[in-house]
Amino acid sequence: MLFTKINIGVSLLVLGGLYLSNPNTFTSSEKEYFSITQQQTPLQTSIARGKEVYTDFCMQCHLATGKGNGTSFPPLDGSDWLKKKRTESIHAVKYGQKGEITVNQKKFNTMMPPMGLSNEEIADVMNYIMNSWSNKNPKMVTVQEVASIKP
Repeated sequence: MLFTKINIGVSLLVLGGLYLSNPNTFTSSEKEYFSITQQQTPLQTSIARGKEVYTDFCMQCHLATGKGNGTSFPPLDGSDWLKKKRTESIHAVKYGQKGEITVNQKKFNTMMPPMGLSNEEIADVMNYIMNSWSNKNPKMVTVQEVASIKP
């Protein structure tokens, strides 16, 4: 996967350089792509990276829909715990979660192990889950915020 990301990054870098040196060589859809990618906010960029982290580490339990399975794994979509307990949510992703929690008035007590993610990966996946499905949270989780959370 790292090799693929490097290849894509190098390709985009080369294409971006070509575009900047002579934009008339590109089709209108290619010009639109470059326009869109250049206009992304830092939050949008983080969300895009976070989707990859979610797919690799979280989707197996919380599912692609973010709804969990209703018994062992709590929902992330529409989660009142996620909305009201920002610090605790980040802590759970960073260090794992054990002990009972209540999400949307339902108790869950399955251990979530720490995933070994970097502070940037944690910020990205938090931004993804906090802005996916029915969740909307414009306040970006930053790497500095994640780093400040201690065990």
